[in-house]
Amino acid sequence: MEATPQHPLAVARLAAGQTMDAFVSGIHDAAARRGLRSGTDEARVRKWQRGVTPSEESQIYIAEALGWSPDIVRADDWPNWLPNGLIALGPRSSVPALREALRTAMERRTFLTISGAAVTALAADWATGSPDALTRTINDGKPIGEDLVTYLENSTTHLADLPTEQRQHTPALLDAHLATVTDLLEHGRYTPGIALRLHTLAASLSQTIAWHRFDQGHHTRASQHWIAGLHNAHAASDHNLGAGLLGDLAYQAAWQGDHTTAARILEHALTRAQNPAARSLLQLRLARTLAARHGPSERNAILRALAAAELHLNDASTDRPAWCAWMSEADLAVDSGQTLLDLGDTRRAHQLITEGEQMLPSARDKTRGVFLTYRAASYLDQEEPEPAAAAAAEALLLARRIGAPRCVKLVDDLLPRFEPYSHASGVPEFLHLAAA
Repeated sequence: MEATPQHPLAVARLAAGQTMDAFVSGIHDAAARRGLRSGTDEARVRKWQRGVTPSEESQIYIAEALGWSPDIVRADDWPNWLPNGLIALGPRSSVPALREALRTAMERRTFLTISGAAVTALAADWATGSPDALTRTINDGKPIGEDLVTYLENSTTHLADLPTEQRQHTPALLDAHLATVTDLLEHGRYTPGIALRLHTLAASLSQTIAWHRFDQGHHTRASQHWIAGLHNAHAASDHNLGAGLLGDLAYQAAWQGDHTTAARILEHALTRAQNPAARSLLQLRLARTLAARHGPSERNAILRALAAAELHLNDASTDRPAWCAWMSEADLAVDSGQTLLDLGDTRRAHQLITEGEQMLPSARDKTRGVFLTYRAASYLDQEEPEPAAAAAAEALLLARRIGAPRCVKLVDDLLPRFEPYSHASGVPEFLHLAAA
């Protein structure tokens, strides 16, 4: 496996999933599109990665070879204009990862899509790496007291615990908290105990912000925050939190249809997850992505993952990591039902999805909206359009009320399946609602 150099050009190339040969070929193609010829070879690229500044012309070719617009090139600011995308785990990598996530969030356009191979490699590094002992990072910075850290922890928890309908108004506050924690880590003077709390808080904030970005459809920005969280969970030696962040990256990969990447990330996450509730959620996501990838051909592996998820949930106590404290019998039932849909067991799947949706606490509105779309899909699988339309309409109204674009998209994805039933009771009304 190719080592991951630290120069931004090398990091950007690997984040884009390109070999050295592919990158050089891309530069040649960029020149050829202009009727020119580039003399760039691997030796020259390595010189750039050792600190030699490429010409402005070459920088334009570099941008295009990596799939970005030449508009982002600032020749006098090489290599700082490169969207780094992925920072390797290592000593003192936590703050640079946070800075990259914060920088990406400020850009109007995001040019970089982090490849599944790059994220899988990061997950493998996490599964085998050992974090360094926490120390004070800057000895002459301003001292950071426990009262400030406690305030940041408590206010972050309060924001995360708001009702779903209110959490849609909190992203700017969470961003400000994360920027403050990043500044404290980079410039403050603190004990190892305070360092542990700051890194844990940075990881938790990054995870919460990532879900906001993901729900809004900003997938690269979500990835950057989950990755920044992983660096900080790694620094804090919190294996359960690190596994949860990888599980979130896997969920997004599965959402985007890259189930191979999702399965590989989850397998790495499971090597270090220790809490039963955490392992239950990861096994459940593994079953879902295996079923979506190959369905019945992986039936035995899927059923083993579902059985493991149920076993771990039965063993779970009230002492759970915050990121999976919500994991319940309702989630197990509904996601097991979704998995069985992919295996072709429609009636049992519908039964589990309906039971799980009914068990869900009223406080989890966003999850209820998602579950309602699953129930609508299971009704459609049974060729029952009337209850499917009712469930989909309820999901859509709820999603619009609480500001949940991801749930709205799930409803939108069902619309073509209602077309054969345009005259069934309730379907025209639902389609009119969806079009409004």
